[in-house]
Amino acid sequence: MKNILLLVHDDEGQEARLQAALDLTRSLDGHLSCIDVTMVPNIAGDYDGTGSAMLLGDERDREAHNKASLQARLASEDVVWSWSDVTGFAAEAVIDAAALADLIILNRKLDQFPYPDFAELASRIVMKARKPVVAVPDDVRGFNLGRALIAWDGQGSAAATMQACVPLLAQAEEVQIFMARDGAEQTEPTEAAQYLSRHNIHASIRIVDDGLTAADQLIADEAANWHADYILMGAYGRGRLMETFGGVTKRMLAHSKLPLILGH
Repeated sequence: MKNILLLVHDDEGQEARLQAALDLTRSLDGHLSCIDVTMVPNIAGDYDGTGSAMLLGDERDREAHNKASLQARLASEDVVWSWSDVTGFAAEAVIDAAALADLIILNRKLDQFPYPDFAELASRIVMKARKPVVAVPDDVRGFNLGRALIAWDGQGSAAATMQACVPLLAQAEEVQIFMARDGAEQTEPTEAAQYLSRHNIHASIRIVDDGLTAADQLIADEAANWHADYILMGAYGRGRLMETFGGVTKRMLAHSKLPLILGH
């Protein structure tokens, strides 16, 4: 896990993404690939394209200033980085750039601004890129690898995400596998712990049987009580074209106070 892909865009979540990406790149002794997306506006009723053209011009100006500012900052950071510029739709741009990425850095949601819709971005990118996505709240300023909570549902997506993120979990001080049992699990948390132990990662296990409380609330409560630094979980698709997450993952993207690592 060496290739870290960062979505660069002048929005309220950029600083959180940048700081998380820098911490992860340093921890993994990796390479930070920055993709700066000038996002094409989509205006309903703009039949002749005049409004879209004006907004695109403004967007290009903002991203030019943003690029100059961030490249100056990166020049003083102790990471190896590269930069590419793309004009288009954010999800497609990131998916195209992610072929050789090991980890993709996004936001879970921008709490104060609806655009860009990072919950939708994360959903589409996880499903299409098939790479782990780090989705950070817009108020975080770094990524602490110390205490990792694996939200285990026993499904293939959770197993695949855990396997892909072994290099991150290996750097954790403590790892806990947490399951809110619902009877649908295919793989037991003890099996996940055995897998990790073969990588010299020794995880504790906690299982709750609570059929009344939503799984995302149980995960959030456990993360708070256990003082987790981040939550790793599998995401799963439902609905049209498998482009929307199941309810648990959607609510985690909307409300999690901690960084999420999502995979499929």
